[in-house]
Amino acid sequence: MANKLDSRIGQLLANGTVIPAHPLALTAERRLDERRQRALTRYYVAAGAGGLAVGVHTTQFAIRDPRIGLFAPVLKLAAEEMDRADLARPDPLVRIGGICGDTAQAVREAGLLAELGYHAGLLSLAALKDADDDALLRHCHSVAEAIPIIGFYLQASVGGRRLSFRFWRKFVEIENVAAIKIAPFNRYQTLDVMRAVAESKRPITLYTGNDDNIVMDLLTPYRFSVDGRQREVRMVGGLLGHWAVWTRSAVELFRNCQATTRNTEGVSKELLRASVEIIDANAAFFDAANHFAGCIAGLHEVLRRQGLLEGIWCLDPRETLGPGQKEEIDRVYAAYPHLNDDEFVRQGLPLWLAP
Repeated sequence: MANKLDSRIGQLLANGTVIPAHPLALTAERRLDERRQRALTRYYVAAGAGGLAVGVHTTQFAIRDPRIGLFAPVLKLAAEEMDRADLARPDPLVRIGGICGDTAQAVREAGLLAELGYHAGLLSLAALKDADDDALLRHCHSVAEAIPIIGFYLQASVGGRRLSFRFWRKFVEIENVAAIKIAPFNRYQTLDVMRAVAESKRPITLYTGNDDNIVMDLLTPYRFSVDGRQREVRMVGGLLGHWAVWTRSAVELFRNCQATTRNTEGVSKELLRASVEIIDANAAFFDAANHFAGCIAGLHEVLRRQGLLEGIWCLDPRETLGPGQKEEIDRVYAAYPHLNDDEFVRQGLPLWLAP
């Protein structure tokens, strides 16, 4: 019997919220910095995030390497901090854990997430690069027996694979699908998922992971003709690596986008300008100039400047800032001071770093 999504969590997801993809705090020796790992979780909660995604790309897939052995410890740390936070919240945090690998590995990871109290698993299909649609769907069904799954269209630049419209049309019929994170950084591929959901007529919750198009994804209605009738679907929230930094400002932006979709006056020029500013900042943070090679280190650099991380170290010593990336981060910091949340972090940091 599949582990079903709690109805309250499903409603929180469907209402839309901010879900940062949680980074990994390391010491200079590239060991887990537990104090700062906890501080990051506390920061996201204080900033107003409605959930967290842990063990995902931003957390570094290498935590699963048996020689590193950080997958379970990092998941447990985040779960402990979310337990603590939930005691003082009206609504629980939505707990999402990353799942990857072949079917045997993915089912094991799903079981661990369920054991630790995570609500759903974000299912990467990057390891199944040569599998056809039917094999991919069998894999998804197997994992969905262990935990509710969130479909994940990961961009090719960081290891994702092409997923067909046919795949998504069949994927949305899996009973234990909790949501889909759409993150191919590609308008055509994004449209494939939106149309598949519209044609299914199922109430599948959609989240943007397109860090290069955040604001417009949250504002855009997708309307399709289905059986002679118009059916509209939207992305209601974001599960984003970009929202791992400047999170307080991201929450404010998200609420502005939500309010805009509820009114009939159209999108303000200020919000359209913010869309462009955030794309520019994302290009710097994610190292778009170097094909996203420094995407994790770039987020670390922002968190380091704020004092949340001690350094930008990744598990792989070769993962660091790309050529010119530091200067690009300098530039967007100077160009868009209204987008950062440095003062919020400065005030909260002593509390978040406390034992």
